Parts: sequence; C-alpha cells; structure tokens
Amino acid sequence: MPEVLLKNARTVLTMDDKRRELADCDIRIVDGAIAEIGSGLQSDGELVQAAGCIVTPGLVNTHHHLFQTLTRAVPAGQDALLFGWLQALYPIWSRFGPEEMRVSALTGLAELALSGCTLSSDHMYLFPNGSRLDDSIAAAREIGMRFHPTRGAMSIGHSLGGLPPDDLVEAEPNILADMVRVVDTFHDPSPGAMVRVGLAPCSPFSVSRELMRDTAILAREKRVMLHTHLAENAEDIAYSEEKFGCRPGQYAEDLGWTGPDVWHAHCVKLDGREIDLFARSGTGVAHCPCSNCRLGSGIAPVRAMRDAGVKVGLGVDGSASNDSGNIAAEARTAMLLQRVANGADAMSPRETLEIATRGGAEVLGRGDACGQIRKGYRADIAVWDATGLESAGSWDPAALLLAGPTRVRDLFVEGRQIVRDGHLTTIDLPTLVEKQNGLARALAGG
Repeated sequence: MPEVLLKNARTVLTMDDKRRELADCDIRIVDGAIAEIGSGLQSDGELVQAAGCIVTPGLVNTHHHLFQTLTRAVPAGQDALLFGWLQALYPIWSRFGPEEMRVSALTGLAELALSGCTLSSDHMYLFPNGSRLDDSIAAAREIGMRFHPTRGAMSIGHSLGGLPPDDLVEAEPNILADMVRVVDTFHDPSPGAMVRVGLAPCSPFSVSRELMRDTAILAREKRVMLHTHLAENAEDIAYSEEKFGCRPGQYAEDLGWTGPDVWHAHCVKLDGREIDLFARSGTGVAHCPCSNCRLGSGIAPVRAMRDAGVKVGLGVDGSASNDSGNIAAEARTAMLLQRVANGADAMSPRETLEIATRGGAEVLGRGDACGQIRKGYRADIAVWDATGLESAGSWDPAALLLAGPTRVRDLFVEGRQIVRDGHLTTIDLPTLVEKQNGLARALAGG
C-alpha cells in the first residue's frame, strides 16, 4: 500500500483523549495506519494537499438496514408509526433476491462514504429468495469501506402473533446454523479488521425468548458482538410489558443482552433505571434521530445517556425510514434535537462530532484502533473542504456540524483513498444509480 502525506490541513480535529485541534497540520499514512502527525512532515509517497480543509476521523455508522435503500419514500408507509410502517414494507421486501440486496447495499454504502463514513454496521434480518449476509459483505468490499455486518433474524410470523408475514421468518435452528457459518467465514477479530460480524435477532417482537438467549450464548462462545432494536417507541414498550411482563431493559438484562459486547438501536424510550443499567454494564446505543423523527417515535434521551456514561454512537437507520443515508447530516440532526429537548447548550457541535467518530467506534468495539486521528490508529480519515459555499462566512469551520459541508472532498479507509475530489474511486456511481433505479421501478411495478 503506498505511503500518503496529507499536507497543510487548516485544522485537524483529532478526537484523541485530549480532544486536540491542530492547526496547519500534516498526517503521514503508512501501511494503512497513521504513522505521524505534525507540521512540516516529509514523505516520498503520494501528496494530498489539504489547505483550507478540516480533517476529522472517519465517521462511524452504528445502525443501518442497507437492503432498505431500494425502498425510499414508499407511499404506503410514509405516514405510519413503526409497526404499521413495517407491515406496509414487509410484502415488498419479500420480493428481494441477492441482486437487490447487493445493489441496495452498494448504493447505501456509496452514500455513506460520500458523507464521510469509513466504518458502518448493517443489520440484515430478512433473507428472501436466496439472499444472504454475504451479499452486503461483497458490496462493502467493492466500495472499500470498513464493515460490521450483523446476521439478523425473524422467527415469529404473523400466524404466531408476530409482526412479519410467515414467509419472511426462518426456523430457529437454521438461523443459529447460519450465524455460525457467517462468523466462521467472515469475522476477523484483529484490530485493523476490515470485516467483523455480529449477531442480531431483529427485535423482541419478531423472535422468541429462546432465540434471544441462544444467540447471546453463541455470541459469547464466538466472541462477537450482539445487536438488536430496543425501546424504539411507545408501541415497543407496550408490547414488552404485555408479552414479557417487564420493560425492554429488564427483558434484555434477563436474557444476557447487556454488556460491553452489546449495542441496541434507538432506545428512544429508555427510562432512568434502564439508562443506569446500560451505563453500569457498558452496553452501547445506536442513536438514529432522523428515523425516529420520520416514524414519530420521539427524541432519545441522549443527553441523559451521555451524562450517565452510556456509550452512544450514531446510526442513519434504513433508508426506508430516514430516507437519507448521510451520516454527517444525521449528526447535525442529533445535535439539534438535543437542543430542542434540553436547551441550546445541551449539545455542542464538537461533542456531536465526537459521538459520530470515536463514540461510534467505541460502541462497535473498535475504540482501540478507529475513531481517532492518533499515531498507530488505522488511517480512516475524512477531509472536508471548508473553502466552498457551505462554509463561506463561517468564523469557526471546525464547528463542522453548524455550517457544513456535509459531503467530503476526500475519504481514506485503511489508508486507501475511496473518495477523491468528491467522487468515489472504487465504483462507477452513475451506472450504480441507474441499476438501483431500475430495480426500484421493477419492485414498484410488481
């Protein structure tokens, strides 16, 4: 891998332990890692001028459903709450196959990369017509993004009182067998891993108590992380209290679903005791503000979580409920919502950027190698051009989430430049967009 020297950055927001902000700074990248940070650095490798630019760690997306990128703005679910929205979309998703999964994932990952994301998770929980987690992993490798896919599952169909139609659920022995397969095939535990795999039953209302417990046991045996949806809205809380006789936090704790190897999506309705539980146990949260707004779920208590010491990262969630996949824009929304809920001083742009970088890396168990611009860490770096229209007149371009931009000029993953001058280097984006729109038209006409 060639050596790279980022030269003369206006400001480098390191997100290191001291939260240093370095002016007129260079970064030397060697073998996919950050080798040196300072001024006046020299290198025989490729030179990338960053004058006028703000440089940050790559942003981290801790929750997505990449298959949903093919179903943006579907009319049937545009004005529904979570459960009704799901019931409107399930019949469409049941017509997907491996090609829809791969193209949709490519599209979603491309959008993330252009918004500064270097590490993304994916929660794939339905597998119609021969689809496999392998399809999204292939897409991430093609884009060149660091990836943490999770093998999701649904096992309780409509006939047994669940939300999903029966033709989208799987037998639980088959689910567990494929979880073993994907971990053994793809999971890489090394600090610089490009692919790690997690296990992720969809939600407490779509799988059995036994599958939740068995998955937790399997994850600990395989030393991989656990993920699911939890406490997303008022319907979610009511379901848990009616079916399980307790709130979601208690249900999760009883089944082994708390700890530093667990992160839950949404958590909009966590109460004080559940927040304390997550803080004590080291359980992480993927905060998805735009999706929560779109589905009318509410504003997650992120300020209270952060104050209690809960690990919090950002997630764009699926593009059927966002309907965007811009992680920088997601971060701005997270900041604004906390101010709406708690006052104008509730969350600063720099704290929000911290959540979007090292916060997400810590939630995904990658805080030892990703999420900071720091010597020895992986070279996952976003370069933001602060000389353009969006930043014109900004007194503090380092307050990136106030004035933008929300699209990167350059993006490096493991030292490889996958975005150059605002364009993806690894795929033909116009051809991908044409393919994606063709598949969406076919689904809409079906």
